[in-house]
Amino acid sequence: MSGARLQDKVCLITGAGSGIGQATARLFAAEGARVVVADVDDRGAKATVAGIRKNGGDAIAEHVDVTDEQDTVALAARVAKRFKRIDVLFNNAGISGVGDVLETEPDLFDRVMRVNVRGVYLTSRAVVPYMIKQKSGSIINMSSCIAEIGLARRVSYAASKGAVLSMTKSMQVDLAQHGIRVNALLPGTILTPFVERYLKESYKDPAEGYASIRKRQLTSELGRPDDVASAALYLASDESKFVMASGLVIDGGVSGTK
Repeated sequence: MSGARLQDKVCLITGAGSGIGQATARLFAAEGARVVVADVDDRGAKATVAGIRKNGGDAIAEHVDVTDEQDTVALAARVAKRFKRIDVLFNNAGISGVGDVLETEPDLFDRVMRVNVRGVYLTSRAVVPYMIKQKSGSIINMSSCIAEIGLARRVSYAASKGAVLSMTKSMQVDLAQHGIRVNALLPGTILTPFVERYLKESYKDPAEGYASIRKRQLTSELGRPDDVASAALYLASDESKFVMASGLVIDGGVSGTK
C-alpha cells in the first residue's frame, strides 16, 4: 500500500461492490483508510474487500439496502460500534433510468427516486448522529453533471440527481455548525458496468451507442472509475477542509461547449 491522505479514517462507501464505488474503496484503502464496503450485492462487496486485503489494505464488507431505513440505521450502528467513529460517508449507490416523460412509467420514476434520493437521505440520516457526536465528518453525495445540463431521455435520472445536488447544499447549511462538510460529485459518462448495461438496454448496436456518447465529450473519451475516485479522495481528505456545499464536476467537458 502507498499514500496516507486518509490514514486511519473510517470511510463508509455504499454501492462499493463495483464500478466507481469499488475503485474508490480501493483508492481510499491505498491511502490508509479503514474502508467499509457496503452494497446490496454481497458477492460484489466481498470481491472488493478481497482485492483490497490482497494489496495489504483494511476493509470489511457490509450488506445494505439504502432504500430501507432499518438497514441503514443498523449499518451505521455496526460501523460505529466496530470502529468507534465514521469519518467519511460516500453515498455512491444508485441506479439508472432511461426514458423521456412519456416513456418513463411511474414505477420506474419512483424506483429511481427511491434509490438515488431516498437512499442518500436515509444513509446520511443514519450516519450523521455519529458525525455530530465526534464533531467532524465528510459526506460525499453522488450527483451527476446531468443535474446542471439537459440530456435526452433521462427524466427520472435527471430528477434524482438534481435532487441530490440540492439536498447536498441544504444539508451543508444544517451541518456546518457540527464540523461536517457535505459535497457532491457530478460525473459525466463513466465507463462502468452501470453504463455498459445502459448501452445494451438503450441501443440496438451498443458499439454505435458507445461512439455516440463519446462524441459528447470534449476529451472524445469516456471517463474511468478511477477518475471519479480521485475526486472523491480529495473531498474525503483534509485537503478539502475549506470546500463545502460544492458540486465537483468530473465530466470530460460534457457540460462545456464543443
